Amino acid sequence: MAPEESADAAGLLQSFERRFLAARVLCSFPWQSLEEKLRDSSDSQLLLDVLQKTVKHPLCVKHPPSAKFVRCFLSELIKKHEAVHAEPLDELYEALAEVLTAEESTQCHRSYLLPSGEAVTLSESTALVSHGTTGLVTWDAALYLTEWAVENPATFTDRTVLELGSGAGLTGLAICKLCRPKAYVFSDCHSQVLKQLQGNVLLNGLSVEPGVTPPRQHPGCDTPDSEKPTVTVAQLDWDLVTAPQLSAFQPDIVIAADVLYCPETILSLVAVLQTLSACRKDRSALDAYIAFTIRNLETCQLFTAELGRAGIRWEAVPRHNQKLFPYEALSEMGMLKLTL
Repeated sequence: MAPEESADAAGLLQSFERRFLAARVLCSFPWQSLEEKLRDSSDSQLLLDVLQKTVKHPLCVKHPPSAKFVRCFLSELIKKHEAVHAEPLDELYEALAEVLTAEESTQCHRSYLLPSGEAVTLSESTALVSHGTTGLVTWDAALYLTEWAVENPATFTDRTVLELGSGAGLTGLAICKLCRPKAYVFSDCHSQVLKQLQGNVLLNGLSVEPGVTPPRQHPGCDTPDSEKPTVTVAQLDWDLVTAPQLSAFQPDIVIAADVLYCPETILSLVAVLQTLSACRKDRSALDAYIAFTIRNLETCQLFTAELGRAGIRWEAVPRHNQKLFPYEALSEMGMLKLTL
């Protein structure tokens, strides 16, 4: 194989790997490129390589995606093979047979590969809305904020980070693995989200400080060590939290992703940010970074207007250059830096 062909194949395999591990919608996979490559090849090695990078990937073997997703993926892979090669590929049918007997679950795993070679693996709901909340899945703004954090690790190094509305926990876990914070406070208000969030912290080899929910050993988690940050999972209801409770976190920086989804939430968020600002009267200003998907321009304008009324200065953060994760959709992203 020529060097340029080898590079193309490697890029194709990487695209399949990243999308499969993150369980992205099948229509987003580079199927056409795969079919073209298969037509130019006389053997099935490329399909076997795709199988190793996806269904047989060690992360997927240990922390499997949803059975339905794997079945649909393998069915599509078999179609591509049959469209080009007459002879069946036993490995594909054997993999499909294995997953046909797998039980469906309301939970699945998604894994996100980091530049260090590590991965963040999350247990998430198979439904976008479950238990009355959207916090049990990872949304695109969390991917965007994580990419920005990876590009700006010094922002978090040796600092205490408070994340508002942590959801499944991707951003915080990536920061803990790559940016060396002193301490990290994951927070959310929904009991089911907090339970899943704590499980994901433990799943990724971090220990949880005693607090809202007692730490428990997660099957397969790594042994914590002293170099890892102090991690807390806190229940934080924006409408009920008090100034002393917020002050007790002693954050050096505040972050949040995909929390601007309705006017009521925006008002509650701004109130929390205003309270955090008031807690800093005798200390230096506190920076906050809010990442969001621009679904509705009026919602974003409401947020900046409310920040102005609260006396909170803000500026737009330039778009970053990191493209680490496969996004669910081609959505426009934004991020603001606030000075509290």
